[in-house]
Amino acid sequence: METINLEFPASRRLTKRAHVGVVGSGDLEILLEPSEEPFVKLTVRTGTTGFDRTWQNVLERFFQQNDVAANIKINDFGATPGVVKLRLAQVLEVSQNDVELLEN
Repeated sequence: METINLEFPASRRLTKRAHVGVVGSGDLEILLEPSEEPFVKLTVRTGTTGFDRTWQNVLERFFQQNDVAANIKINDFGATPGVVKLRLAQVLEVSQNDVELLEN
């Protein structure tokens, strides 16, 4: 099991927790908790080793377009980058009913 920790800047706050997906073959689970900090903090747990750079690239691209302040845990079971993006979009949809700009 490999753990990858990443952080990216954020300017939008979420108000709802969210959970999507399942830990199963070719899929992943995402748990999202809103944060007061101006960044998204990600913890990826995966059984597939050696893909740190791929995770970095996929998540960096996604959070450049979706700069939400949150603590996110991803439990991966061999998901492809396409599935990762789909699940991230789903978790944001569930949690974005109420979004507000962060004060600087």
